[in-house]
Amino acid sequence: MKKEINIGLFGFGSVGRGLYDVLGAVESKDIRIKRICVRDKSKDRGVVADFTDSADDIFSDPEINMIVELIDDAEAAYGIVRRSLELGLPVVSGNKKMLAYHLPELIELGRNTGTPFLYDASACGSIPVIRNLEEYYDNDLLVSVKGILNGSSNFVLSKIFNENMDYGSALRLAQELGFAESDPSLDFDGWDSLFKLVILTIHAFGLYVAPEQIFRYGISTMNEADIRFAAEKQRRIKLVGHVEKLEGGGVYLWVVPQLISRNKYIYSVEDEFNGVVIKGRYYYKQFMFGRGAGGHPTGAAVLSDITACRYDYRYEYKRMQSSSPVHYTDDVTHRIYYRYRTEEDSTLIHFSKVRERYTSPEWSYIVGDVKLSDLVRVKDKLEGREIFLAAYPWD
Repeated sequence: MKKEINIGLFGFGSVGRGLYDVLGAVESKDIRIKRICVRDKSKDRGVVADFTDSADDIFSDPEINMIVELIDDAEAAYGIVRRSLELGLPVVSGNKKMLAYHLPELIELGRNTGTPFLYDASACGSIPVIRNLEEYYDNDLLVSVKGILNGSSNFVLSKIFNENMDYGSALRLAQELGFAESDPSLDFDGWDSLFKLVILTIHAFGLYVAPEQIFRYGISTMNEADIRFAAEKQRRIKLVGHVEKLEGGGVYLWVVPQLISRNKYIYSVEDEFNGVVIKGRYYYKQFMFGRGAGGHPTGAAVLSDITACRYDYRYEYKRMQSSSPVHYTDDVTHRIYYRYRTEEDSTLIHFSKVRERYTSPEWSYIVGDVKLSDLVRVKDKLEGREIFLAAYPWD
């Protein structure tokens, strides 16, 4: 890689501007943004830079020797990354949805062309989870990766449980501060966490599981009854992504609100921060913590990827080449809390064992054991109803 890096940047939203500011702060003479591709180049963005609305202007520029993709359109991002790899241009991406759906193909393309392709910034903002999974946890001792992967939803939950704000007020505050989009469903319905979990699972266990196979449930239907239940049990609700390897080589994944007890690391992860617990045999648990939302923290993570590319660093995907391959399974049972309103809703989920039940004219709940496979089977039926569910771990 040449010593001087001339970047062709796609996207100048929160993260793109964050990268621009971070580069200005470090005053690097060897790394510069040569040109920026945006949808509307006539828009005043408050900076002096070379803007274009044509991708060809980026790819045809002979001085540009690295592509950085930071746009919110997953299919357009896929085209940019694919074109970069085909041309042999090192590329850094932050689009977790695109990666979650196309990563196996892009990994193979990067291998075939020998082109560096990094995306640490796509998962957990400023926390270098992917690189740590690649370099330190690259063996069969790893058992699970679990944590708060979305800073926007965690910000809202913190305001609810710490300041007694209602969901709507907390969401509006998150939007005003730039932690949540105008359409919050990506964050609060668990999609963002799901995409990140798919990416982390490849690096943790060498296994790709398509997003549509995984059970996902968010916090957008949570109400005062659920908050009261958590408080009575001396727990907090956190939106958690979780992948774990079982005895026999099965690996299960899910994204779901969890009732977290005080003795857990992520219980005290507040505001827009992320927290990831990595568990393994012999070393037990290790905790990583950092900002998971905001342009500057994520922009700093992008810069880390850029400098790593500069030294020709690339992911090796060691777990994908393991002599002890794993497989996806949903044959695992969890205790859950399930709040519902109607009798019809009460029959949606099959409980193998009911441990607690409450019924009232306004709302009711069941605490009991449910197989993950049963949740996967009815996941589409759970949408659009006056219900809420959360994992309720024993500890």
